[in-house]
Amino acid sequence: MKTELSRRSFLQQTTIASIALALPGRLLAQVAGANSDIRVAVVGVGGRGGAHISAFEKMPGVRLVAICDCDRKILEAAAKKLADRGKPVKTFVDYRQLLEDKEVDVIASATPNHWHALNVVWACQAGKDIYIEKPVSHNVWEGRKAVEAARKYRRIVQCGTQSRSSRTGIARAVEWVRAGNLGRIKVARGLCYKRRASIGKVDGPQPIPPEVDYDLWCGPAQKLPLMRKRLHYDWHWVWNTGNGDLGNQGIHEMDVARWFLGVTELSPRILSVGGRLGYVDDGETPNTLVVLHDYPGAPLIFEVRGLPKTKDSQEMDKYRGASIGIVIECEGGYVTVPSYTSATAYDKNGTEIQKWSGAEDHFENFIKAVRSRKIEDLNADILEGHLSSALCHTANISYRLGKRVPPGQIREALRADAGLAEAFARMEEHLAANGVDLNTEQAVLGMPLRMNPKTERFIGNRKANELLTRKYRVPFVVPNKV
Repeated sequence: MKTELSRRSFLQQTTIASIALALPGRLLAQVAGANSDIRVAVVGVGGRGGAHISAFEKMPGVRLVAICDCDRKILEAAAKKLADRGKPVKTFVDYRQLLEDKEVDVIASATPNHWHALNVVWACQAGKDIYIEKPVSHNVWEGRKAVEAARKYRRIVQCGTQSRSSRTGIARAVEWVRAGNLGRIKVARGLCYKRRASIGKVDGPQPIPPEVDYDLWCGPAQKLPLMRKRLHYDWHWVWNTGNGDLGNQGIHEMDVARWFLGVTELSPRILSVGGRLGYVDDGETPNTLVVLHDYPGAPLIFEVRGLPKTKDSQEMDKYRGASIGIVIECEGGYVTVPSYTSATAYDKNGTEIQKWSGAEDHFENFIKAVRSRKIEDLNADILEGHLSSALCHTANISYRLGKRVPPGQIREALRADAGLAEAFARMEEHLAANGVDLNTEQAVLGMPLRMNPKTERFIGNRKANELLTRKYRVPFVVPNKV
């Protein structure tokens, strides 16, 4: 297959998109499939992409017409399963060729993180709406470019933070808390206590699976030797392609915590503490982390724990009833969000006083907005996805610019931030239960950072600002002007 999308062909696509977007609202809705089947293509069909396929192939008024993956083995297996169910689809290895297909209206992407923003920008430029998995970006700058592309080309772009579709559950809890039923919010706490074992350690570069087009797989990222046992999934734990569990599972909880606070910009002060502790492997991202996003109204504190409750245990810690969830602590009690679809309020004594549950289908919500052409119909618009993803990125930047120091030095540095100090103390206890002594296996004290939320740039810190973006690999470049 061709590995480059011709300039002429791509310009033809974007010209068609521009003409369509200039049409009156009624005709535009028809172009988008308001009165006919919406034709969907899924990109990245291993792992989470399987859920995309299942959702769209069963949805009324939607036809799954194509799939794309640069791993031919995964691509062919997915195509065969669909064909066996009587639903044959076109197959593509190169995303750019898929974007040329005029029989595709909508993209659903479940590629690795380093491809997400470019997935969005190119889809918008080609005149296609897109459902993009979380996080919407690999860095802050390109996330904002994804938002700009969606707005410029008037595309419908949904982020895969499905808790936003818990309208009778979490959304009502958010409204109830914001109405002051528990008094002022004191702290919004996100929790990602999710077991992450060692990925092992290799002694040299590993062979690329022959079925994988590695140049396409790397895309915008640097094309580096494979220095881990498994190409797929474990890319999450390497900075070149992933964002650690903060940007993997944690983005869901970060998003809901920010939702409760009602803030619509990045935090002005950031500090992270943690490390990849308890084992030595080829991963680079922290498996243990506490983060402070110091918003003026109330702080957002985030905790990542990849080690179990105790060494060799199969259980994970819980905080006020949640392992992977959110706890909103208020003057008059707290709300625990233990799942994607429910929330429970408690008074100061821990007595349950209110409960909410329920959700609509997040994929169906996206299709509803594709038909209506109204951004406000989306439960998780790209802007919301960008802001919450960026909070994960800025926390990671603080960590990456930090230094390993003794625990006493960390405690001293956190004295002015009582909430973060308390979270770090519990982190120490958790690590001790796993046989980790921070006096010998030191944690990283991140670099304190200050940000201008309006410009999304750090104040007086060149190294931190450099990490807001990346060096892109031609031709997989997120453009400055979308």
